[in-house]
Amino acid sequence: MGLFDMFKKKFESVSPTEAQGRIEAGAMLLDVRESGEYQAVHAPAAKLISLGALPRRLKELPKEREILVICASGTRSTQAANLLAAEGFQVTNVSGGMAGWQRAGLRTVKK
Repeated sequence: MGLFDMFKKKFESVSPTEAQGRIEAGAMLLDVRESGEYQAVHAPAAKLISLGALPRRLKELPKEREILVICASGTRSTQAANLLAAEGFQVTNVSGGMAGWQRAGLRTVKK
C-alpha cells in the first residue's frame, strides 16, 4: 500500500439519475440530513438517519445491500459514505444531494 492509497475514496459517487436506477434495482437510499430538512422534501423511500446519529445507528443498516447516501448538496453524504465504507458497508454517494435530485426532475415527497 502506497502513501497515497490511504487518501483514496473507498466508495463511488453517482448522479441522482443513476441512483434512482440503483434504488429500483434494490439499493437502499439513506438520507443523512436533519429531520426538518427531510420533512420539507425528500426522495421517496429514503430512510432518515442524520449524520450525527449515524455512528450509533449502524445496526439498522443492511450490510448485504448497496446503500446510497444523500444529503442536501453532497458534503454530509460524503462524510457518511466515508464512515459507512470504513465499517464495511457497500456504499455509494449521491452527488449533488437533494438539490441535484430535484434538478434532475426526480420524484420527491413534500410535507
